[in-house]
Amino acid sequence: QVHLVESGGGLVQAGGSLRLACAASGSVAGRSAVAWYRQAPGKQRELVARLTSSGTTNYADSVKGRFTISTNVAMNTMHLQMNSLKPEDTAVYYCYSLYFGERHYWGQGTQVTVSS
Repeated sequence: QVHLVESGGGLVQAGGSLRLACAASGSVAGRSAVAWYRQAPGKQRELVARLTSSGTTNYADSVKGRFTISTNVAMNTMHLQMNSLKPEDTAVYYCYSLYFGERHYWGQGTQVTVSS
């Protein structure tokens, strides 16, 4: 069983930065991808950034050049560095891990609020 816990959310002014972390308990063996999603009020959950086990990254167009997804060497913690934040980045951010191509795990979410 894998348990994901996010941290690092909060309130920041537009133009500021935040660094989200997601700590994973359990084995990382078989993990094929990690990602960050977000959900704003009244909107569907959307993919923000994705990192595969081969090192390939994908970003939503709205965050390209501003956000960076990474993992630590042990691969049991992943981060989302968010720079040049905008009010439209306000959302609950969720970390996600995919194991063996079919097992999906989600964190509980962390609130990010960007004031104008």
